[in-house]
Amino acid sequence: MTHNKADKSTVQKIFIPVIALTVLLLMVAWLAGSFNDKVAPALNNSINNKAMVAQHNHYLLVATKEAVFEPVAASLEAKQATIISARILARIEQINTRSGDLVKKGDLLIQLEQNDLQSQVLQTKQNIIAIQARVIEAKQNLDRAVELFKTKLVSEFELDKNRATYQMIHAELIAAKQALSQAQTTLSYASLIAPIDGRIVDRFAEPGDTAQPGVKLLSLYNPLSLRVEAQVREQLALTLTHGQTIEIELPSVNKIIQGEIEEIVPAANTGSRSFLIKARITYHENLLPGMYARMLIPAGEQTKLTIPVDSVAHVGQLDFVWLNVDGEIQRRFVRLGKEKNGMITVVSGLMAGDKVLMIK
Repeated sequence: MTHNKADKSTVQKIFIPVIALTVLLLMVAWLAGSFNDKVAPALNNSINNKAMVAQHNHYLLVATKEAVFEPVAASLEAKQATIISARILARIEQINTRSGDLVKKGDLLIQLEQNDLQSQVLQTKQNIIAIQARVIEAKQNLDRAVELFKTKLVSEFELDKNRATYQMIHAELIAAKQALSQAQTTLSYASLIAPIDGRIVDRFAEPGDTAQPGVKLLSLYNPLSLRVEAQVREQLALTLTHGQTIEIELPSVNKIIQGEIEEIVPAANTGSRSFLIKARITYHENLLPGMYARMLIPAGEQTKLTIPVDSVAHVGQLDFVWLNVDGEIQRRFVRLGKEKNGMITVVSGLMAGDKVLMIK
């Protein structure tokens, strides 16, 4: 009895692992698709039939020449730009503009303290009045001396003395008038006005600050004078001419505008072997100095192949087309470029003369 139980236990120990291994193998086979119907590699019959039906409807690739443009990094700059600074040392009383404000030529931008300057002008004017009175007196004395000299009542020495006194006082009057003009000019320096029509770029001072000669207070540019400047490699730069029209791309506003080359600096940058090119553009309210742009410089021609967008099929992220090759259907994977007006550029995978089937 004991012997039978031992045999039964041995059979169970062998049978259970065999069953587990069999189940595991069946699961692996099922996951591997061993119980599914196999399909031999071939063209899909529906596509094949569709292509056969539409075999006469194909697009013949023709190579065309297309102008090539080399994009060159550029920036917008203002042709008319100026820095507003004081010519005298004075405290700032008032600033009438801030960044972004539009101003007209002659507008008052900054008012400096001018009490001392006004006092100098008033003092100079009063000095002129006093000297003018002395001139009148000296002229009368001279005229009187001339009459008395004619009647021999005064000597020639007295006449010359009165003439010299008149000329000296008259010279003092001229000098006083020059001092008045200088004082008035200095007084005008206290009022900083806009030299051009334009827009304020930045403000570097506030009322109460002390303005020092030559230290910038405001920066100003004329929006109508914006142009595009770029360093263009010498091989391309030498093909450009004054007045030539080129395209300029503005990525920030998603526009392509026309520009006209107005200046080619006749000296190359020795570090980059490039020339500074400046192109005039028309006014656009959204453009500001310092913005990024790209000059599209003509750089020859290239062969271009395009196919209809409707002829392209997709497998995941791969693109392919169906070709009519000697009456047989062939699938060809392609690499595509930009799409425009229902046509898409073929970068690689096809060549001129290929017949692309319109299967859609």
